[in-house]
Amino acid sequence: MRILIVAATALEIAPITAALRRRSDGGPRTIAYTYAGHDIDVLTTGVGMVATAAWCSHVLAQTRYDLGLNLGLCGSFDWALGPDRVVHVASDRFAELGAEDGDEFLTIHDIGLLGNDEFPFTGGRLANRHPPANAALNGLRAVNGITVNTVHGNERSIAAVTERFQPQVESMEGAAFMYACLIHGLVFAQVRAVSNIVERRNRQAWKIDTAIEALGHAARRILDDA
Repeated sequence: MRILIVAATALEIAPITAALRRRSDGGPRTIAYTYAGHDIDVLTTGVGMVATAAWCSHVLAQTRYDLGLNLGLCGSFDWALGPDRVVHVASDRFAELGAEDGDEFLTIHDIGLLGNDEFPFTGGRLANRHPPANAALNGLRAVNGITVNTVHGNERSIAAVTERFQPQVESMEGAAFMYACLIHGLVFAQVRAVSNIVERRNRQAWKIDTAIEALGHAARRILDDA
């Protein structure tokens, strides 16, 4: 199987790349590995949805993969999903894509610039309706996510986005990865470990190291089952 692993930073996936056997540099931002009989390309896009969308489409236009995995960290709006919990983000959306109308926010779908079910959207979201048949992935909790340019750290904006979209997690890349996979017809999964609760910025409460470790364990199990 040929697999593409996508991450924003090398730090987030250091435990899993350490378990892979490096073959060569595959191209800009891409390194080729092998693991358990699989050929694996690791793409490190850089932070943010623009970099993720651009680099994913660049790579997917050149190489056909059997599976795409987006691995990274996220913040959780759900206090039941605390730090180091690993989740499968089964649907995602661009939370800031739209327009302000006074105190009201209108999505790109609300203002009629994009249909709710216009490809690749389903009901205004990017939905992974056909995830890979993978026992380790199926064991993870499936959640709804949002992708943002500015991570939330203000009580009013947290309350507003929670009321608007009812997200469980947020990242800066997930929906861009899913968009690229959907338009390229790639079987994929977005897998993230919670590093913090979404609240006013409180770095002392973040569990980045334990989240990265948990993500590495989950990713290896997914690859073992691939």
